Amino acid sequence: MVEAKYDVAVCGSLHLDILVDAPHLPRLDETAVGSSWRQVCGGKGGNQAVRAARLGVRVAMIGCVGADPFGQQLCAHLDAACVNRRGVVIDTAAGSGMSVAIVDKDGNDGAVIVSGANLAIDPDVAAAIWDQLGGSRVLLLQNEVPVAVNLAAARAARRAGAVVVLNAAPARDSDAELDGLIDVLVVNRIEAEMLTGTTIRDRASAKAILPSLGSERRTVIITLGGSGLVMAMPGSDPVEINALPVAVISTHGAGDCFVGALASRLAAGDTAIEACHFANRAAADFVSMIAP
Repeated sequence: MVEAKYDVAVCGSLHLDILVDAPHLPRLDETAVGSSWRQVCGGKGGNQAVRAARLGVRVAMIGCVGADPFGQQLCAHLDAACVNRRGVVIDTAAGSGMSVAIVDKDGNDGAVIVSGANLAIDPDVAAAIWDQLGGSRVLLLQNEVPVAVNLAAARAARRAGAVVVLNAAPARDSDAELDGLIDVLVVNRIEAEMLTGTTIRDRASAKAILPSLGSERRTVIITLGGSGLVMAMPGSDPVEINALPVAVISTHGAGDCFVGALASRLAAGDTAIEACHFANRAAADFVSMIAP
């Protein structure tokens, strides 16, 4: 671990999410009748930064929002969680990112995102901001900003000896250079299938594709929702961790909760297995609405 001003720096997306409650996800050409809607500050980057900060670690955010009411709400949300947002650029040309998610009666959801200002982040600026902030023990990345942004931030973090974590969500073709800079890769079942072209039927089939995701050279974690997770570290046998039995209220944001919690414990010096157990508990609390 490096001596750094922050425990976790998150370089990634900020979206204002509009959540719609409905009895089921609409089928093609169907107009479903919802029961309620609400606004939630999100984006994978913002969600993960806030979750890590609420767990008591020092967090800085690198990102971009528009000069609009959505951007103001997103910045205020970071402030309330004590996330340093000096690295959040205000873009006067692009609108803030946003998403619309439909949550069904069982707590499952589907979403559409409009990236907006998240696509306007300058890679060189992102790397410079990481240095200006004073660095971090862990750099946390996702795939809701351009790959060039992730690559620039990862290069800067690696030069300083930070641990680089990529939550490869949503899944996209990997970049060879970025792939070589990742210390910890976190994907869910669908993302793992898209990246490997292999169907995951159960935990055994998930374990079988860990080498295809690079587990021989980095830690790889595949989250499986109610089936728990599988993970492997270089030179070690795969490990299975069971999901904790809780009453699920909603799964929306559970993956981001897991990743933010994971990063917080990696920054504290936990092993990847210890961090996974902690994040597994945090995600279980989150889906049952126990977490703050």
